[in-house]
Amino acid sequence: MATPTQQQSTQTPQAERLSNEVLESAKAGQQAASAAVHTFISTVDQAIRERREAIREDSALHALRTTLVDAGLELSDKLITAQYEFLRSIVRDASAAHDKAGADKQ
Repeated sequence: MATPTQQQSTQTPQAERLSNEVLESAKAGQQAASAAVHTFISTVDQAIRERREAIREDSALHALRTTLVDAGLELSDKLITAQYEFLRSIVRDASAAHDKAGADKQ
């Protein structure tokens, strides 16, 4: 039968691995969101360049770009926050399950 110290030594690497996987997932999600925002901004800029002649005032064009880019950044922020909260709940649930399993074995 494994001693509590042996149990902790086998459970700790698993918990660390899960934590590292969650952190890597969060990092990848943030990078994907950042890339999506950059793509969105490039698309907005290209669309504005193509329609510049149709819009008479540059200030109106700048205001439109600002509105669209701000909306894209807000969307990205909400997506990152949702992903963070989701991953946080996974870690919290895994930690609770780990603690419960440890208490049940004692």
